Amino acid sequence: MKTGNIGVTTENIFPIIKKFLYSDHEIFLRELVSNAVDATQKLKTYAMKGDFKGELGDLTVHVSLDKEAGTITISDRGIGMTAEEIDKYINQIAFSGANDFLEKYKNDANAIIGHFGLGFYSAFMVAKSVDIVTRSYRDEAQAVKWSCDGSPEFTLEEVEKADRGTDIILHIDDDCKEFLEESRLSALLTKYCRFLPISIAFGKKKDWKDGKQVETDEDNIINDTTPLWTRTPSELTDEDYKKFYRDLYPMSDEPLFWIHLNVDYPFNLTGVLYFPKIKSNIDLQKNKIQLYCNQVYVTDSVEGIVPDFLTLLHGVIDSPDIPLNVSRSYLQSDSNVKKISTYITKKVADRLNGIFKDNRKEFEEKWNDLKLFINYGMLTEESFYDKAKQFALFTDTEGKHFTYEEYKELIKGEQTDKEGNLIYLYATDRDEQYTYIEAAQQKGYNVLLFDGQLDTAMLNLYEQKMEKSRFSRVDADIIDNLIVKEDKQRVELPAEEKEMLTAAFKSQMPEVKKTEFHVDAQPLGNSSAPIIITQSEYMRRMKEMAAINAGMSFYGDMPDMYTLILNTDHPLIQSVLTAEKEQTADSLRPINEETATLKAREEALEASHKSMKDEEIPSAEKDELSDLHTKIHEQSHKREAIFADFAKDNNVLHQLIDLALLQNGMLKGEALSRFIKRSVEMIG
Repeated sequence: MKTGNIGVTTENIFPIIKKFLYSDHEIFLRELVSNAVDATQKLKTYAMKGDFKGELGDLTVHVSLDKEAGTITISDRGIGMTAEEIDKYINQIAFSGANDFLEKYKNDANAIIGHFGLGFYSAFMVAKSVDIVTRSYRDEAQAVKWSCDGSPEFTLEEVEKADRGTDIILHIDDDCKEFLEESRLSALLTKYCRFLPISIAFGKKKDWKDGKQVETDEDNIINDTTPLWTRTPSELTDEDYKKFYRDLYPMSDEPLFWIHLNVDYPFNLTGVLYFPKIKSNIDLQKNKIQLYCNQVYVTDSVEGIVPDFLTLLHGVIDSPDIPLNVSRSYLQSDSNVKKISTYITKKVADRLNGIFKDNRKEFEEKWNDLKLFINYGMLTEESFYDKAKQFALFTDTEGKHFTYEEYKELIKGEQTDKEGNLIYLYATDRDEQYTYIEAAQQKGYNVLLFDGQLDTAMLNLYEQKMEKSRFSRVDADIIDNLIVKEDKQRVELPAEEKEMLTAAFKSQMPEVKKTEFHVDAQPLGNSSAPIIITQSEYMRRMKEMAAINAGMSFYGDMPDMYTLILNTDHPLIQSVLTAEKEQTADSLRPINEETATLKAREEALEASHKSMKDEEIPSAEKDELSDLHTKIHEQSHKREAIFADFAKDNNVLHQLIDLALLQNGMLKGEALSRFIKRSVEMIG
């Protein structure tokens, strides 16, 4: 028997492993089973080259659990080790400069293990002592047993072992008893080892017999040694890809499409990426791509390896060029990772373009499911926009699909304004904005439907990318103002009548929380509606952006701003104005006369002050001018009160306001009840 100290330059490796690696302690199983698989594959390579001439036999790696003894054993029939090899690979650890590194990466177990090659020593995260019983594949090799109890001291002795290979026996620590539960161990093996290239057995298969589960003699193989991504696409059917997807994501809907990745230059990469049916919540879909290194599971946090928008995809990426023990900082800086990211983006774009060209009908049928993914990519990845604009689609309110270029050709004849700008009209809700859509269609215009989660953000991107183009929602203004073809001569109301009309309607607008109404009067033609409610395109777009961008919350707190436009050409509006003039004339006459007198004096004073400096104006005249302003303001309030008094009893005015609000989904509660009652009375 030989005893000695493990060659480390830091005082004691084991407390460091316990302390710094504890948060990721479940990876011990991945490390030890991967080592067993490596040893087995090396033996297969030696046999292929003729360096090993014995029988390979059954190469299954066995993971065994003995709950009573408190042990987990990982056994392989690989190349094994001699005493000299144990001394070289187990007893000597390249640990120089350890303390600084450990402090820097104390929360990243993968970085520490990867940096120091500590795969085997991860066993001490869960074990109070570890035994290695091993026998080299070499002829006449002597089996040896290495033991260590979590201190730098070890023992090494010769033992009997009938077969080549290595058994790692972990005596599980008291604070890690969870790993002695069969269900816990089974879950970890499924997570980390389900696609390893050598068969992994965990216990025996179980069958139901006499109402209970009993073990059979057959090994319970937990992995698929030739997963779908390692096979040639030509030998796979659509059903093979769908089955693999169901295995990975049992509760998911069937995928839309998939891409089989296979590249060996300038890096090695295989995998299968699936386009899932994307739901509305982006974040819930992330962490669905699984990253493997030579079929060993690494992580499902692939940010940095693929662009952010591709984290919406599901599937598997396997690359030996991404080390098993990756750290976040490594992923952000490594040039291979950046190349992989660029390659995957290109492959995704090429695949989508191929589907679009080969089967446009199928692509259009799946557009609603693809739209969020493609829009997200165009918004976040400049290079993807340039590729995706060839196959990204616009959908109009009739359900027809167009590429960007097709749609531009469709509308440029009718929807170009007098300044040469192409105006893209859109609606966000076909039912709620039906009247506005209909008005646009009657003019011969086409209206797009933008009802997706990212459509508001896309509007700004389109206007940046498309020259001389502007996007306007159909209810942002009256249709003639949205696409101004020529300067029209309109007969406007006299200012006094416009004031009367707008003040009357303004006085009866409901108080709606976080909503402001502005009232305007314009001649819109006899055939247009008597009242139209519009909403500022700019403010609405800013508020919608604020809902998805925390940095714009200022806009989210501002009120919704609507304009009530009164069509002065419409007979109903004219009838209200006629009635208002008749019913308010007597009340307004003395106010108008008083206002005229006050304004005449105000104008005379202001004219006399034009050539004078402020300090030259007599204080008495300043006081008089201030008093005049106040009195004119008071008269204005009296006028508004008269208009409001008229308006409160005018059923036609109230009916017009309520109809406009109802059309925009803004008439509710008591106001809606009053409207219905008034409507019945007016019909009667």
